Amino acid sequence: MVDQAMPRSISISRRALLAAPAAAAAAAAPSWPAGVEVIDAHSHLAHRANPRWAEDDRALVDAADKLGIAQLACSILPAERAATPDVFRQCNDWVADGMRRFPGRILGYAFVNPGFVREAAAEVRRCVEQRGFIGVKLYNTYFADEPVLNPLAELCVELRVPLLHHAGRPSWLSPPQPRISDGSHLSALAARYPELMLICAHICGGGDWEWQIKALRRAPSVYLDLAGSVADEGVVEMAARILGADRLLFACDLSMTASVGRIRGAELPEADKRKILGQNFARILARRGTR
Repeated sequence: MVDQAMPRSISISRRALLAAPAAAAAAAAPSWPAGVEVIDAHSHLAHRANPRWAEDDRALVDAADKLGIAQLACSILPAERAATPDVFRQCNDWVADGMRRFPGRILGYAFVNPGFVREAAAEVRRCVEQRGFIGVKLYNTYFADEPVLNPLAELCVELRVPLLHHAGRPSWLSPPQPRISDGSHLSALAARYPELMLICAHICGGGDWEWQIKALRRAPSVYLDLAGSVADEGVVEMAARILGADRLLFACDLSMTASVGRIRGAELPEADKRKILGQNFARILARRGTR
């Protein structure tokens, strides 16, 4: 409907016109609780098979600037998940380069295939001890509770770094990722290694998130990252009620609008939001002294 009271012309100065984009950007930026440095605990830099990889990486950091996200914990995943050592080393080399290109903004996860036991361990040591990476990222090559993961879990405990594991609970038949881990697999791994800082990835990535949250309630050492594009209501509140705010991590996994809105709209005390937005992950980083 047209407002009949709208004036026929509007007078605006040049200074006001030039100030408008900056004002709009400030209005769009989220107002986070005071006293917290926001950390995205699960993100990705672009694979360099993408010819626009440099522009996409720059756009990711620019988006973080606009959203008030201080740091992004990133990995690069290969196109083929059963990656050979040469492939996962190359991905980690690119992450290390991203850390150099955006100093202080990118935190590195070392992506490996645990099936190559010796090579994966050597690569994690190289990345963490020589390059300052802060953790390990695993995809769905194996279930999280398979014995092949044991050496890598033990190494993460030794190095005092978190293990971020791809996870989900598909709610349809014939899932497209037949070896995807769910909360029960991660709980079993956590029971074997209670000192392991294990992160269950993207609760809002699709599937039965209520089941996932309940499956983790008896695994107190497992953190839950709140990333994902699914915009169901009540996820954060249920996770905080069942798991506690101390176990929740703000993350986007590149779904930045949904993930930011999920925390802003959550009906939680500001003290809990501060924990989720950065304090919990800062506590993880402090275990190794990288914070």
